Amino acid sequence: MARKNVRAYRRAAIAVIRISGPACLHIYRLLCPSRPPPKPRTATLRRLYDPNDPQSSDLRVLDTGALVLYFPAPHTVTGEDVLELHVHGGRAIVRSVLDAISKCGHLTQGRGGTVRHAEPGEFTKWAFYNGKLDLAQAEALGETLAAETEQQRRLAVSGADGGLSKRYEEWRTMLLYARGELEALIDFSEDQHFDESPAEFVASISKQVSVLKRQIELHLQNASKGELLRNGISIALLGAPNAGKSSLLNRIVGREAAIVSAEEGTTRDIVDVSVDLNGWLCRLGDMAGLRAMGPVGQQQQPVGLVEQEGIRRARERAMQSDVVLVLLSVEMDEDGNPQVPINGQVLEAVQECDAAGKTILVVLNKIDLLDMHDGPKQERMRALQTRIRQIFPTVSERRLCMVSCKGAANSSMGSDPGGIQTFLRQLTSSFMELTTASTSEDIANARMTPAEARAYWTTSLSVTHRQTTYLSQCLHHLEDFLALSQSQPRSYLHTETTEISDSCNFASDYRPDRHDDHVGPNIVQVNGDGPGDGAIDIVTAAEHLRFAADCLAKITGKGESGDVEDILGVVFEK
Repeated sequence: MARKNVRAYRRAAIAVIRISGPACLHIYRLLCPSRPPPKPRTATLRRLYDPNDPQSSDLRVLDTGALVLYFPAPHTVTGEDVLELHVHGGRAIVRSVLDAISKCGHLTQGRGGTVRHAEPGEFTKWAFYNGKLDLAQAEALGETLAAETEQQRRLAVSGADGGLSKRYEEWRTMLLYARGELEALIDFSEDQHFDESPAEFVASISKQVSVLKRQIELHLQNASKGELLRNGISIALLGAPNAGKSSLLNRIVGREAAIVSAEEGTTRDIVDVSVDLNGWLCRLGDMAGLRAMGPVGQQQQPVGLVEQEGIRRARERAMQSDVVLVLLSVEMDEDGNPQVPINGQVLEAVQECDAAGKTILVVLNKIDLLDMHDGPKQERMRALQTRIRQIFPTVSERRLCMVSCKGAANSSMGSDPGGIQTFLRQLTSSFMELTTASTSEDIANARMTPAEARAYWTTSLSVTHRQTTYLSQCLHHLEDFLALSQSQPRSYLHTETTEISDSCNFASDYRPDRHDDHVGPNIVQVNGDGPGDGAIDIVTAAEHLRFAADCLAKITGKGESGDVEDILGVVFEK
């Protein structure tokens, strides 16, 4: 069967049509009669003909000049014969060539079967089936195609080189080897003399598993940081009414995305805007200003039901965000002195976000008003900064920003009008801290240079959600193994019986019949003074390692065929 693949019908200079399958050469002979096939991997200029039109017809020519490349199996992207047609990109030409290829189906009987359009991701699926890449690399390929920002591109490229796949396979091999040692202890401990005692065997394997457990924990931790790069960093603009939230949003995105008005409570619902900030995908949310209910008749307008709901949503969105920008504004008191008023609603919301571990930046707006006051401007700014630090003691100085959204519109104020560019540098610096991979020197390979160690952990940012699921399951089984080998509960302490206790709480798919052929005992006595000394159920421990290794195999597609089939569609359709 031959499959053709074309991904776009839009007008272009060149359109590439790729055909994969055993009928490639026969299709070529139908499209280019009387011309020999091109040399493998050599671009050759050919005139394409419609094989269904009479040879005398003037309408038989499809394209007067197409570049044709032939790639023989197995050294191709799919592992099959591949034929590429680089035709002129006009819609009519592309459509006529595709129609002609489709009509080749009835002419290729006995030479590879039918000809049809490829399903989405089918070329990648055949590359997987033929061993050209594994599931982790297929996911990275999908992310490469979907990358829109520089950070997304870097993330996808770091996962596409096969480094993660090699790492998973090394872990899996280590677990299989450790499981083999345990099973050897089961089968031959009574008949053979080992250089190590059973206690030393178990202790050695436990040490290896502990190191692997820590590595997987860090990979899971870094995977959550990779999700920020992949899905975007959520930013909430929090503050009182008229603090300048909408104005700052418009300055960040470079357009009038939100309505700006002197009237309080203009923004009711959340205004979400996506923007690329120096390579980071960000999702900014302009929200209702936080304020308490004011009675009618006072200068402050009353808070209606709609605005109350907007305030509730604003606080909820702030708690769901990764970064919270707290907007404060400079106001002049009755004597003309600059002040930074902060209402209790804003202070309470910031404290909640701080307790939840959110990254908080305080942005002081309207600093242009300081120019209207007598005295050195820098001293006034430092006094306001000190005041803000007293109110928000957990916010460091490098996360305190001074801007003037009004001054940003005045290009005569210098190279950085309104301090917006300085603020954006501070903001992206916080992104760097959020997305820098966590490392661990104690489990780093001693043969690695510092640069290699950083690259090793940076690659872990590419761990996808699907991989995270299996890594979490693997971690669970490793923890069960360590609990059993080091400080197992009483239900694991057997002395005479060789049956596995019903109270053993490990994976539900454990089947005791797998071990009916074991002639040695299931229980090994470990003597010593450390924790976990006593009888250890080696069969159960070995099963935990098997389950952990199976989880790693499913990540790369080397698990049982049924398990892999369940996830192929999801991976390749992306």
